[in-house]
Amino acid sequence: MKKLHLFIITILCLSFSQVNQAVAEEKSQIRSWVERIKSGNCAKDKDCPISSVILLPELYKKYSYQPIWTNPGSVRQLVDAIKDSYHDGLTPEDYHLSLIQQLQKALVAKPDPAKQAKLDVVLTDSLVRLGYHLLIGKVDPESLDRNWNMDRTLKLDPILKMSIAIDNAQVTGLVAGFRPQADFYRDLKQVLANYRKIQAEGGWPQVPAGKTLKPGMTTPRVTTIRQRLVVTTDMPAVSMESSLYDDAVEAGVKQFQQRHGFEADGIVGKGTLAAMNVPIKARIGQLRVNLDRARWVLHDLPQDFVVTDIAGFNLLYIRNGQEAWKTRVQVGKTYRKTPVFRDRIRYIEFNPTWTIPPGILRKDILPKVKRDPQYLQNKNMVVLNQQGKQIDTATIDWSQYPGKGFPYLIRQKPGPNNALGRVKFIFPNKHSVYLHDTPSKSGFKRAERAFSSGCIRVQNPFHFAELLLADKPGWDRAKIDAVVESRKTTRVNLSKPLTVMLLYWTAAVDNERRVVFKQDIYDRDGAVLVGLDGKFKFRGSKIIE
Repeated sequence: MKKLHLFIITILCLSFSQVNQAVAEEKSQIRSWVERIKSGNCAKDKDCPISSVILLPELYKKYSYQPIWTNPGSVRQLVDAIKDSYHDGLTPEDYHLSLIQQLQKALVAKPDPAKQAKLDVVLTDSLVRLGYHLLIGKVDPESLDRNWNMDRTLKLDPILKMSIAIDNAQVTGLVAGFRPQADFYRDLKQVLANYRKIQAEGGWPQVPAGKTLKPGMTTPRVTTIRQRLVVTTDMPAVSMESSLYDDAVEAGVKQFQQRHGFEADGIVGKGTLAAMNVPIKARIGQLRVNLDRARWVLHDLPQDFVVTDIAGFNLLYIRNGQEAWKTRVQVGKTYRKTPVFRDRIRYIEFNPTWTIPPGILRKDILPKVKRDPQYLQNKNMVVLNQQGKQIDTATIDWSQYPGKGFPYLIRQKPGPNNALGRVKFIFPNKHSVYLHDTPSKSGFKRAERAFSSGCIRVQNPFHFAELLLADKPGWDRAKIDAVVESRKTTRVNLSKPLTVMLLYWTAAVDNERRVVFKQDIYDRDGAVLVGLDGKFKFRGSKIIE
């Protein structure tokens, strides 16, 4: 009996020794990985899967180079989160899904401290990569637009707290918190799932080309239009074999047109037909692009802000986290694009003057003045020197311009025909782009409203001014109207600056829970989609501070 006890003790000691040896070997392998990463050798090796050169080493330093992923529940949750990233429009392979599965399978077949260490490091890199994409976005907007000024940086200390989630199998909640919490994002995710279901079921039929279709017409093409509209729930499945363009089809076409930025006239012309025939794959790409745009900007939003949706031609005023007001806007023409950026509205100016920006002066105004000597007078414009003194236009040799640099300023005086209208909302910026009134009111009736030279023309601007000055005693609508009628240039500072964002969304969900696809008026979606489908890489600018 005594010998048996000694034998058991010997076996246990040997087992503990082997375990300790395996743990020590795994720790040694992890330290080797970290040293390789910190030295930069990993970045030079095409076969090295690790991208995180800052956070991963810091995490393992916190753990004294011990394995991090010792809780099996955390591993399962991370793998599930990686798979679920597909529903965010992301690519699970960016987060080592196949490699993780291969290593797990190999370790089940035969334990190996080196492979166990590699799996631990890969899992950590996977979480860093996934968190980075959900918190920042996969595509670097600054690489697409040199005017981008909404970069976010993440603080290292709070990120290191994710070790608590790993230790306690709370990875699911951790990853969910990385996503934008805005309804806009959740709604687009749901639409993406819906459209992928449509794709799995065969998509929608292509409507044959032909002449413009109007209510009352009968043609086999109408039968296809019924099928097309039913797929996206623009009309109910009624009289599906009918070739008559009846009231149900007309109502469905109108809804489809409203959702795609067309005049809702119920007539299937070239534009509407082309939108109907956009492949389901392209619409899915459009949804993925706008989910990444949401990850760029929809984190840590203030309670009060203004957002102009350039591609949607509208402005939203968000107050206390809720939509307080919405109106139509006109934005820049395709060759004078309204830039995407973030700033703060600091003051409102009633009865503004308009100093012509250099680009518009050179391309538009000076050629018109050369053709028509009365142009400046008719437009209520004056010429000023750099000191602000008015110049007699008869003393200027206009034939020299715009070939030669124009040494003066041209300014339009206040009035109802001023290009800025009777009020502008100022957020000083290098683009000289603002929100303002306009004498060109008819443009607001159009579905597509890219008419300006870059600034944003606001419908109902006096109501907007009233909303922004609601906390300023005495600045009610009557006061605003009186100041406007005075024709005197008047500046009113906001009580506190208000965040304003000029953004570009080509897909969204409206207040009626319908997905809205907008025209990519500036042709920006393609570059984002290429980036989404490209390989993983961190952006060039600073991420962690």
